[in-house]
Amino acid sequence: MEWASFLCENGPFHSGLGRCRHVLSVAPHLRRTKFDYETGPFSGRFSIMRVPRGGATGGQDAGVPQQVSGNHRYRTLLDPPMETNYFVGRLGPPRIAQPQSFLVLVRSCKITVCRGLLVFQELGLDISPEQISELEGSVFDVDFKAAAAEERLTRHDVMAHVHVLAALCPRAAPIIHLGATSCYVGDNTDLIILRDGFDVLLPKVAGCIDRLAKFADQYKKLPTLGFTHLQPAQLTTVGKRACLWLQDLLMDERAIKRAKEDLRFRGVKGTTGSQASFLQLFNGDGEKVKALDKKVTEMAGFARSYTVCGQTYTRKVDVESVSVLSSLGATAHKICSDIRLLANMKELEEPFESTQIGSSAMPYKRNPMRSERTCAIARHLMTLVNNPLHTAATQRITLAEAFLSADAVLLTLQNVCEGLVVYPKVIERHISQELPFMSTENIIMAMVKGGADRQAGARVKQEGLDNDLVERIQRTPYFSPILPQLVDLLDPTTFVGRAPEQSV
Repeated sequence: MEWASFLCENGPFHSGLGRCRHVLSVAPHLRRTKFDYETGPFSGRFSIMRVPRGGATGGQDAGVPQQVSGNHRYRTLLDPPMETNYFVGRLGPPRIAQPQSFLVLVRSCKITVCRGLLVFQELGLDISPEQISELEGSVFDVDFKAAAAEERLTRHDVMAHVHVLAALCPRAAPIIHLGATSCYVGDNTDLIILRDGFDVLLPKVAGCIDRLAKFADQYKKLPTLGFTHLQPAQLTTVGKRACLWLQDLLMDERAIKRAKEDLRFRGVKGTTGSQASFLQLFNGDGEKVKALDKKVTEMAGFARSYTVCGQTYTRKVDVESVSVLSSLGATAHKICSDIRLLANMKELEEPFESTQIGSSAMPYKRNPMRSERTCAIARHLMTLVNNPLHTAATQRITLAEAFLSADAVLLTLQNVCEGLVVYPKVIERHISQELPFMSTENIIMAMVKGGADRQAGARVKQEGLDNDLVERIQRTPYFSPILPQLVDLLDPTTFVGRAPEQSV
């Protein structure tokens, strides 16, 4: 099986995922190789070329298509785990989303279109091998200029492609879009996009988890100031703080997996979900209609289809899909906000390249720009759950931006997490400034054990107005009974509780 995928960089992030329409609506469950790209105001058209599997692993130019369409350039990227070759139609510089960032995984139509037509043949429809062969030979030759001109006349994207393909394949024209509707084409495609979109995001969530887990393990015993209301509280450890971030990411990973596993295929349901047109095609044989629905669903890689639907699959699916990505945005925003605050305290820094310039006027600055970028896109992602998803116009924009935003967030977050720099001496200095105040209870209890009056020992709290408290205790004869214990009483590791164990 050959694979291909696409990304179109455009829109507010220099990226925009278009809604994929099948060239061959006769087999709308099959992911096509050339697409219309539609995202509301950010629109364009481009095609994906079929290439041999191998991509970047086969050499610098391995897998590069022989031709391109229009002004779009394509190039290969590193293969992800599912052996997918990635290409990008470049419409602008990749400022935020990497070319790999999105992603419609599409099986080669040259193989799957033939399989789709064979399903109809198996179930008794009059489809000849010559018609299949004609379509198979033309599937990569769609004239998008002609389709655009046809769409201006018909004001219908699917029928525009049907007419163009029918002109290209006159023998197969009678079977193109046979018994189908636009949602049979578009909605099934959207469900494939959602499923495969989650497949692309999940390894990146796992990558962030892996980097943070290593960081947490490395620093699980390093004491640091904990904060409540952004005020110094009890001590924790650097690793334990990272585990708080990790826990949220693990929850997001579980939620995304659940959302993906809950997806079903719309399948072969007809205009209003009643399957009336297909029942007519098979002369009232309901069992054949059910068999067609089942086989089409399985060919698309789904175990189940929705039992009931209307013209569209329920938009509750879109809401749930965007919701889990919005939740991921909240996690990323929390993590990178913490990193920005710690960077202000100079305890922690995101990666900073040797040639990187912090500011044109202040070259000494080390701005946490990657964390800032992540926070900005994450905030946008968090708002998308409030967008209406009951109409195609907003659905196309919102779903595209949700997946692209999530991808951009994960891409940058992983880069930040795998290059975090900790400054133990700065952390130690901050602890030393606050520890005398935190240690007063320990000192009082030690004095009581030494026979002193607890109320007299409470003078420490009243007089501890400056951070020279330890020196003053050492100079005061009253505290002589505990001076040998003072170093142990002020050991930061005694204040972190079970944080190191909780970081395992």
